[in-house]
Amino acid sequence: MMFSLLELAAILLTLSALFGWLNNKFIPLPHTIGLLVMSVVVSLIMVGIDVAVPDKHLFDALTSALLQIDFTSVVMNGMLAFLLFAGALHLDLSKLRSRAVPVAILAFFGTVISTAVVGAGLYFFALLIGHPMPLPWALVFGALISPTDPVAVLSTLKNVKVPADLEIEMQGESLFNDGVGIVLFTILVRFAAGTGEDTSALAISELLLIEAGGGVLLGLLTGYLAYQAMRLIDDYPVEVLITLALATGTYVLAQRLHVSGPLSVVAAGLLIGDRGPRYAMSERTQNYVFSLWTLIDEILNSVLFLLIGLEVLVLRFEAKSLILAAAA
Repeated sequence: MMFSLLELAAILLTLSALFGWLNNKFIPLPHTIGLLVMSVVVSLIMVGIDVAVPDKHLFDALTSALLQIDFTSVVMNGMLAFLLFAGALHLDLSKLRSRAVPVAILAFFGTVISTAVVGAGLYFFALLIGHPMPLPWALVFGALISPTDPVAVLSTLKNVKVPADLEIEMQGESLFNDGVGIVLFTILVRFAAGTGEDTSALAISELLLIEAGGGVLLGLLTGYLAYQAMRLIDDYPVEVLITLALATGTYVLAQRLHVSGPLSVVAAGLLIGDRGPRYAMSERTQNYVFSLWTLIDEILNSVLFLLIGLEVLVLRFEAKSLILAAAA
């Protein structure tokens, strides 16, 4: 059965609302974590029922709906721009400046060290269980998994109390390590795939400069243009629309220019979040802009964590793959 885009949206939003209500009413967990846990549990129950009653296919409709969703496309070409922009918009840039050195160290060296540790660990464990994999591809997995998810970090920090300095370091690091992770991933894929692409120090330096540096510069440029446009008017519907255009337009343009989309929207969001309230937004506009982006953040987080949990329904594993996944 094929579902329309509206039907898919209706299914996801209805399940998010239902699970969110149940979590709020009966389970003492942060909203997004509660949604993830509940969707995983429900998915496992459905899988168990399908195994117990294989001839009934009770959940084919939901499974077919999930199979229609290209998870990578939905997250990377849809949700991510909004979620990262919302996170950066609410980040206190003055506090971030005061913790710039530890944030930079964590985002760069932390991601590199984690990539090496996870990759080497997975490689040796795969050998141990008789499911060997090439070391370069194990390191590619390390690069994929090492950047902390800014969506999860920012969502969790809303619900727990941590020292202010630690909170700003965690927020900053989670937003900036995506650029480092993307560059590491691209470099390691070149080595692993052996496609003949240049892997010299010069080529890698150029890649780093273009991906990361180009992304930040693009975000600062588009953010500054949006900021100047907002300074010239005082009309909250238009200013809200400018922020929406900034997030989507910057991310799409970054993809076209082959620079880091995540870093570009983070840079744009930081600039607007820092200078906008001081010089370009009235109090009324600030209320609408920040309230809208808080709402977008909450809704997309809910749908994203629900989707992550429901993906269990469409995944299939061998026994050794499950062991390797548990080790990872």
